[in-house]
Amino acid sequence: MARFYFDHAATTPLHPEVAEAMMEVYRDTTGNASSTHSFGRDARLLLNRARDKVAALLGCSPSQLVFTSGGTESDNLAIMGTARAMRKRGKTHIITSAVEHHAVLHTCEAMESEGFRLTVLPVDAFGRVSAADVEAAIGPDTGLITIMYANNETGTIQPIEEIGAIARAHGVWFHVDAVQVLGKVAIDLRTLPVDLMSFSAHKVNGPVGVGALFVGGQVPIEPIMHGGLQERKRRSGTENVAGIAGLARAFELSVKTMQEKKLFLDELRLKWIDSLQKAAGQQQLEINGHESLRLPNIVNISFIGIDTETMLMNLDMEGIAASSGSACTAGALEPSHVLRAMGISEERLSSAVRFSFGLGNTLEELEIAAQKVGTFLNRIRSTV
Repeated sequence: MARFYFDHAATTPLHPEVAEAMMEVYRDTTGNASSTHSFGRDARLLLNRARDKVAALLGCSPSQLVFTSGGTESDNLAIMGTARAMRKRGKTHIITSAVEHHAVLHTCEAMESEGFRLTVLPVDAFGRVSAADVEAAIGPDTGLITIMYANNETGTIQPIEEIGAIARAHGVWFHVDAVQVLGKVAIDLRTLPVDLMSFSAHKVNGPVGVGALFVGGQVPIEPIMHGGLQERKRRSGTENVAGIAGLARAFELSVKTMQEKKLFLDELRLKWIDSLQKAAGQQQLEINGHESLRLPNIVNISFIGIDTETMLMNLDMEGIAASSGSACTAGALEPSHVLRAMGISEERLSSAVRFSFGLGNTLEELEIAAQKVGTFLNRIRSTV
């Protein structure tokens, strides 16, 4: 049976050139990058080259990058590390939004249990945070704002530049979870008013288990892991040199092909919507998220009258991979906290499925997959 992978927002297939970059390290490099002998120096050279490459792509200094085990650790380090450092300056208030990834929301809640004051801002019907709401929430004790760049369930893009300008004006550090946007939205940290930014390799056809955190030059941050002096004392643990080499190559490919890829991803997303509307009936589908301020590769669709679990089960039986939301919580099949925060109807909430596209997808396979969806939708509705 043919299989169709439409869940790139969860994880992406490894790019062949990334795999080769990693295999070169596995084959040829033995040493620990912290060792002083020649084997260690070889590993350190590869690590430095990767750091320089990523920094050049993002527009920051190599010293401002911390390599981590992925986006979740990057979010945790940014929020916990900065909040705890700011507590020593009397700043114990954190601002976030109701549609953040759980790597951010749960970390903020953990900080609340440590005595921090937490403000969770609402969003509009499209999932966007109001910059005015952010400014209104800032108080004399605010030390950190953390708002994602684009939502992983709907693709909606937040007003990051506007929020960043507000944060700068009030002297508050600003963290952005940018895990979903690299290679889809231009990022230049020389001009973007952001103090901390989180990334993950496996969202851009890189390896699972490696990520990065940008930490602006003046941002105070305390380590959340202990045991070594790696990453300028900000993140203990032997660096994953092969994984970091893969991350650097994946970031490079993602950024350099961004414009052509954005156009094709837009085409794929619009083709999928159009094909489903033809196969299943336009009146039976509702698109969740912002129409234009969105990522090109993610579309969240409510199949009115059919619950999410039934949809996902039938999609899987037809070899189609999709999701009910974040891959970190999709297994629970609980209603999406993102869509609930947007205030959409219970009917749309209980029938929502996320599709996301990327490397390897074609217009032809979308047409075939849409026909399969139309067939089983008609079958299900005829029995209701």
